[in-house]
Order: sequence, then C-alpha cells, then structure tokens
Amino acid sequence: MFINIEDETGISNLVIWPTVYEKNQRIIHAAHMLLIEGKVLRVGQLVHLVVGKLTDLSDQLARISKEAEPFPLPHGRGDECHHGGGSPDSRDRPKRQPRDIFIPDLPIDTLKLKPRNFR
Repeated sequence: MFINIEDETGISNLVIWPTVYEKNQRIIHAAHMLLIEGKVLRVGQLVHLVVGKLTDLSDQLARISKEAEPFPLPHGRGDECHHGGGSPDSRDRPKRQPRDIFIPDLPIDTLKLKPRNFR
C-alpha cells in the first residue's frame, strides 16, 4: 500500500508492505494522527519512507489544541489568503513542448537505464 504524506518540505510516499499492513490495518484506516517509524529512501528529489512501525496518536491530537501557546501553522505555497494571491503559480506558465528524442542511428543496445531498487 502507498500513502502520500505532505509537510512544509514537500511530499513523501509511505511504502507499507503487506505484512506491516495486516498488523496495522485498523490503525491505518482509523487514526487521525500517526507516528511512523521506518527507513527513509531518497532517489533524487523523490522521498520514500518504508514503514516499519505505526503508532496511533489520535488521543494526542486533542492535546495540541489545548496548549498554552497557539500551535504554529506554516504557510505553504497554496495559502493564497496569507500571500494575498501574489505568489507565482506554476500552472500559469506556458506549457513546454515535449522534445523529440528519436535518434535514427542509435541502436537500442547502447541505451543504459539506471535501475531503482527501493528495498
């Protein structure tokens, strides 16, 4: 199972193997806040977290709102109320045309692909 999580630094993918999923199925589907322990794998800018252990911290979620100081909320790129709509939006940029990578004299045997092993 794959789950996407996001914070102020970007998006990460949780990789949950079947054995871990079977042990933690109730937590995965019912928890509102999770503690995730596992191994971080980074391929370029892509980040995967292979889950080893999940803990349900839903009972701690209510405590956050009762703290003496306000819980600081980081403002991301998508927060137009905070930024006033002045931030550049990548969707407004003109679309790049795909490049033609066909090379007629290049035999297929000379192409070297870099494998990705996430284990």
